Amino acid sequence: MNKVLFDGKEVTPSKIVCIARNYVEHIKELKNEIPENMSLFIKPNSSISEELRLPLLGKCHYESEITFVVKDNKLAGVGFGFDLTLRDIQTQLKNKGLPWEKAKAFDGAAIFSDFVKFDGDINGLGIEMYINGNIRQKGDTSLMIYKPKTILDESMKYFSFFDYDLLMTGTPKGVGTFNKGDEFVGKILYNNKDNNETFSDRLIIFFLHFSFFIKSYKNNSNKREIQELYDFVFKQIELSI
Repeated sequence: MNKVLFDGKEVTPSKIVCIARNYVEHIKELKNEIPENMSLFIKPNSSISEELRLPLLGKCHYESEITFVVKDNKLAGVGFGFDLTLRDIQTQLKNKGLPWEKAKAFDGAAIFSDFVKFDGDINGLGIEMYINGNIRQKGDTSLMIYKPKTILDESMKYFSFFDYDLLMTGTPKGVGTFNKGDEFVGKILYNNKDNNETFSDRLIIFFLHFSFFIKSYKNNSNKREIQELYDFVFKQIELSI
């Protein structure tokens, strides 16, 4: 089973519960409709990875999200998460009214920073994501249609949460593809601050580097087939609480 770090210790989430379309501007950028009810889906433990491998199945988008660790059926910790999505496959499945697992739950579709304990005001949390020094995504809980506690409460009507399961709360506008050599910086902000002047100003920053390579291999049907992969290297560069 795959693991994440929470409060400096390895823990094993059984699943990741996610919400779709929780930021109005993100809904607009993908030309979707605002849902009448909360739309939930699950990524399995097998989707968690520190290495990103992009299969030759479609166009992959990053989606950065404020993510929580759930313990004792409560939001116990916070971190930064990437919900990777095979966008064209998702669109095809959505148009046919079919489930999204192929586009959302594939191996390596969920990547996380370390998680830290959090008992502050959830309304003070925000997120920023930069690619090559340029900000691409920015949002906070005030822009969410459904707030984190509401998402958890609704999710618990349908799913049992085991300790250290994860809850992803949706992505702000700015989703897109990534390229060879792109460098990502993700931030979880508290009260819109990115420093550690006081104990209550929490910040998680992590650095992601994606490098591209082509791997050749043989199989029964083709003597030589080219597969494109992204080698994902994860490095925690700062964690201040």
